[in-house]
Parts: sequence; C-alpha cells; structure tokens
Amino acid sequence: MPRPGSAGFPARSVPRRFRFARRASVRRSLRLLHSFRFEQTDPARFYGGIATDSAHLLADFYADLTGRDLAGATVLDVGGGPGYFADEFVRAGARYIPVEPDPSEMHAAGISVPAAVRGSGMALPFRDDAVDICFSSNVAEHVPEPWRMADEMVRVTRPGGMIVLSYTVWLGPFGGHETGPWHYLGGEYAARRYRRRHGKEPKNRFGTSLFAVRAADGVRWSQSTSAQVFALFPRYHPRWAWWLVRVPGIRELLVSNLVVVASKPG
Repeated sequence: MPRPGSAGFPARSVPRRFRFARRASVRRSLRLLHSFRFEQTDPARFYGGIATDSAHLLADFYADLTGRDLAGATVLDVGGGPGYFADEFVRAGARYIPVEPDPSEMHAAGISVPAAVRGSGMALPFRDDAVDICFSSNVAEHVPEPWRMADEMVRVTRPGGMIVLSYTVWLGPFGGHETGPWHYLGGEYAARRYRRRHGKEPKNRFGTSLFAVRAADGVRWSQSTSAQVFALFPRYHPRWAWWLVRVPGIRELLVSNLVVVASKPG
C-alpha cells in the first residue's frame, strides 16, 4: 500500500485541500487537451499553455508546502528544452534555470535563456541542496533511466524544497506521442509505421528518445524515495477524477500524465 502522502493522499503536514485542486476543472482539462494537437505544428502555442499551467501548479503546491509564493525561489527545470517555460516563471519572480542535454533542442525556438545549462537529467551538473524547486515536465518518458533522474532531482533540491515530476504514461492515449495510437501495438511497430507514412523518422523514436514508462513505476518510486511524497495525481484530469491513480491497471490506461509532488526532508 502507498505510504501516507502518496496516491493522492496528503501528508499530515500539508493542507488536505490542495490549492491546485481549485484549478483542476473540466474547462482546464478541455483547454489543455485542445492544445495537444499543436504540439508538432505550433509548439510555441502548445508549450505556452503548458508553461502557464506549470507555473500555476508549482506556485500552488509551493504555497501549500512553504506558505510562500515563487518570488525569489530558484526553479530548476530538468529537460527545459528551448526555454518555452522561462517567461512564465520569470513573471512569477522566480529564478528559472533550464537544463537540457541536446544543444539543438536548446536553440530550436530561438529563445535566449541566460541561465540555461547543458547537462543530463541523469547526472545533473549541480551540487547537492542547490535549488528551491526541481521540476520536470514530460521528460521522464524520454530518458532511459527516469528514476535515476528522479533521484538526481531530489539530490539537488534543498532540504524543505519541492520536487515536481510530471511524465506521460506509456499506455495512456498520448504515450506514443506522434506515433500514437499505434504504440498500443508496440513502440517499434508504431515507429516503423510512422516512417512509412511520413517518409521520415518520428521525433520521438521508441527505444532511443521515447521509452515505456508506466504509472506503476511512478507509484513505486514514490514509495521508495527519501523525499516525502504528498501528492500523486493525473495532471490533465479534473479533481474529481484524481482517484484513478489509486487503481492498478486502470491508471495505466486512463491517467495519461502522472504528477508526483514531493518535499525533501529538512
């Protein structure tokens, strides 16, 4: 069984009603789902909406955890890509630092983020206890060792700081990214089909830059990490559907994107 604080059950030291739950409405879910179709054709539009939602998510949970807003907080974005999230966090008063291993990805949108760092999420180039918040959005499924990355995120977060890991579940409807829904017949099959249909390799190539990460993997990590996990929920669902995370099997198909929110013990 999940320990107290996991699978959507808040720990005793955290308010039972999360601030972010007020935002988790059907309208928000529909808005985010609508934006997904622009991921490949208009990434600025897609990631702009995700950036705003991410800033709200972090601000709300950080306020629950510390009683403070993001002003002055150092936010490390693991897998920050070309920097689409920068403006939202700077607007909130945070010091935003994206980390990205691929230099072509860092410059893909022509955005200049002065604090950007090139480095791997599986070996973050930061000292222990360096940042207030360590965040990763839709990156774990692109990493061959996602839970090594999660441990690194805990390592670089200061005691009392916050870790937020959000990733796409493989058996959810978006698990195959642009190769879906054919990923249900196997990641390699979906990649070959995409190549035949479009005459090129998918950006997210199964086994190279896309991996099968399950919801159960995130639940298991939440039970073994040294951090205190106080929320586990499906990112794009309204609050009344957060219970799906608690049901094995069903969560693999319906959760779509799992969020793990944790605090590093002080």
